[in-house]
Amino acid sequence: MEERLRKQLEFSLEIDKEKNIFRQTSLSGHGRKENDAEHAWHMAIMAWLLREYSNEEVDLAKVMLTCLIHDLVEIDAGDTYAYDEEAKKNQKGREDAAKERIFSMLPEDQKAELMKLFDDFEELRTPEARFVRAMDNLQPLLLNNSNNGDDWKAHGVSAAQVYGRQRGTKLGSERLYEVTDAIIRENVEKGNLKGENEL
Repeated sequence: MEERLRKQLEFSLEIDKEKNIFRQTSLSGHGRKENDAEHAWHMAIMAWLLREYSNEEVDLAKVMLTCLIHDLVEIDAGDTYAYDEEAKKNQKGREDAAKERIFSMLPEDQKAELMKLFDDFEELRTPEARFVRAMDNLQPLLLNNSNNGDDWKAHGVSAAQVYGRQRGTKLGSERLYEVTDAIIRENVEKGNLKGENEL
């Protein structure tokens, strides 16, 4: 087998491990915790469905590929919960090392392409990256909302924390941020998220 194809197939098998990385967000209907691969798949379909709400014109192929690869680093780095401030302190170092190991399995041209998409996403450098960030924030928000905020309640998450994360949503889609804002307000009213007077 030629070297290029061998590397591509080895990478294809390696990324199957993403299915074993479980997140803190439960599936809708109070299901089990979702895994990273399910999260990425869900985001990619949402990006196609909701593309008309992007603040900027986007290359949909880049958007969908970024959705699918943005959490591959968690194969090595593990999932960092969005509201775990302690784990975030060394998140970048863990993820940078993972990015280098995992994407280096590929032929150089494909490694460079995926690393660029990943770095663009992390630094919100492109319209595509900003729209993907909106999907990355909106997807778990929808699941949390569908489950009566159970995951937020379990971790004692506040509205201020959710709003802090959702700033990235606004960069990618003003319209979807409006939806996000309404969902957060509704969950504060229901007691699913701590409001300012409960902090």
